[in-house]
Amino acid sequence: MTYCFDLTTIHEAVQFFLDAKPQRVVVLHGEMGAGKTTFIKEVAKALGVKNTTSSPTFSLVNEYETADGFIYHFDVYRLKNELEALDFGIEDYLYSGHWCFIEWAEKIPNLIPENHTVLSIETLEDGIRQLTIT
Repeated sequence: MTYCFDLTTIHEAVQFFLDAKPQRVVVLHGEMGAGKTTFIKEVAKALGVKNTTSSPTFSLVNEYETADGFIYHFDVYRLKNELEALDFGIEDYLYSGHWCFIEWAEKIPNLIPENHTVLSIETLEDGIRQLTIT
């Protein structure tokens, strides 16, 4: 399933994503600057997160509370190997039943649960983004 949007209509893309009934573990693919973090921030807002969201580039994971549980936002770009992810307890998060959004998941392919959703964001002409959900 694909959906095209620009950053002024990102809330519509988020609704498209949520209407697709994705798995709770979501792997995001896209070039640096494609809008992965921005998209996750908007999903968090749509799911009821009230406090400020940010990229977890240096902390590896940010945790946000919603009325229905938690959202975990991972950026594993800086990891050297999967052992580092295991050392900080990533499996506890991934099998918690809460939302887990993982940027740069290709760094930890063997740790991603079998049941997950892949969300790809590609930048097209004029700043349009193409969202693909598989």
